[in-house]
Amino acid sequence: MGRYRRGAGSRSGRAKRPLLDMGLRGLVIGLGLFGFSWVLGGMGPMGAAAKGLHAPAWWAVIIGGVLILIDGVLVRVRAADAPPAPPAPDARSRSTPRKTVEASPSKPWGRTDAQAPPVSKPTLAVVDAETVPFKEARWGPNVFAAIEWRRFEAVVETLFKQAGFSTRSQSHGADGGVDIWLYSNNAEGPVSVVQCKHWQGKPVTVKEMREFLGVMVSKGVKRGTYATTSRYTTDALEFAKAHGINAQDGSGLLKLIAQRSPEQQAQLLEVAYEGEYWRPTCASCGVKMTERLSSKDGSRFWGCVNYPRCRRTLAMKAG
Repeated sequence: MGRYRRGAGSRSGRAKRPLLDMGLRGLVIGLGLFGFSWVLGGMGPMGAAAKGLHAPAWWAVIIGGVLILIDGVLVRVRAADAPPAPPAPDARSRSTPRKTVEASPSKPWGRTDAQAPPVSKPTLAVVDAETVPFKEARWGPNVFAAIEWRRFEAVVETLFKQAGFSTRSQSHGADGGVDIWLYSNNAEGPVSVVQCKHWQGKPVTVKEMREFLGVMVSKGVKRGTYATTSRYTTDALEFAKAHGINAQDGSGLLKLIAQRSPEQQAQLLEVAYEGEYWRPTCASCGVKMTERLSSKDGSRFWGCVNYPRCRRTLAMKAG
């Protein structure tokens, strides 16, 4: 039964291209006449008859070739008029059940809406095959761990705005060591400058404190704030205290946020989780970076989308 169906299919396929069959037959007949005339030509008295076969042989070859060409044109026309084939299923478009992960304070990837009450099992959000860090419902160290450096600067700037300062910041490019300028209604010009470091695990040392003091002196301000998501070494804290630098580590910033009203805390959380809060921003170009793969060791890292014009990169968090 299976062999009969395949045979029927083959006969059906040939029937749909009669011009091709006729053309091939014409070529075979023409070539056969040429061969036969060559044989007769070597037999002496039959030479005249051999020459008489040349004309029909040429006609058979020409007609066969023309029929084959016409068949090829018709095949292309049918292919152009045929409806496009359905696209192959994309892995992202398959209806597969999403994995749910329970959010807990011990995991830095809990996802809930900024002002909504926490839910026990939020759904994992996936964008462009990337796993998006879960949003926390309340402020804590996990928020600082999830957001990128530009969102951290925006949170610090909002903290000062809530305290009554006018601020000016720069989203990218050379900043001269100042991330945020602070202004007061009671003074002319900037009254203080702020440097932000979104570091995880790596402590701020006295070296960074000395560099920041040099920035304060060059800008002509006597007060400055150094804000980091990490911590400070003992020498760094002593240096900051001796030179009027307000050193705020991650724990200190969380205490400041806890002193804000619920509405202000919600505003700060909204600022932290704005847009693609997990994807780092290129400090040179001010655009979101993209995931890249190292050709040397296969490791993943963040690279600027404007490469090779911009070669800035950032390490990618493990896990």
